[in-house]
Amino acid sequence: MFLIVGLGNPGKKYEKNRHNVGFMVVDILIDRLSPQSISKQTFKGELFKAGEILLLKPATYMNLSGESVQAVKNFYKIDLDHTIVIHDDLDLGLGAIRIKKGGGHGGHNGLKSIDAAIGKEYIRIRFGIGRPERKEEVIHYVLSDFSSQELSCIQEPLQKAADAAIELTRKPLEVVRSQYSQKPPSCD
Repeated sequence: MFLIVGLGNPGKKYEKNRHNVGFMVVDILIDRLSPQSISKQTFKGELFKAGEILLLKPATYMNLSGESVQAVKNFYKIDLDHTIVIHDDLDLGLGAIRIKKGGGHGGHNGLKSIDAAIGKEYIRIRFGIGRPERKEEVIHYVLSDFSSQELSCIQEPLQKAADAAIELTRKPLEVVRSQYSQKPPSCD
């Protein structure tokens, strides 16, 4: 069994936020896989099952994502090697994708919460959102919506991130990393 987690904040007002690219990728997977919805309050999120793949969108808000991930992981007894977290990354250009296992949280509160709840050695699909010019703008930046031009630019990378998540349930990390890591697309 594999657990694919998309990080984001629940609710309509956050839907197109930079911080919600994890939710956007999981929504693509939901459309593709037509999974069955699993309703259980203790999971603290929206959970779906398609064969041996669980898709999770935590409803705890970003800073408490670990509570939801831990509840699902423990209930289904999922190994860390089979836990895949898709999240936004300020250190990558818009639409860039990097895949790795373990590492630090880089100030990302969702990752910080997951690290504290289940440890750090899970697989991460890092999706670039770029960085604001000034450090003090970071919170506003991640919680602001993508522009229509940016949304258009990231459509293909979002699909590619969804492909990578599925491939990680079938192939070794190194193979998927070499096939799906990408630089930011040029979207002029």
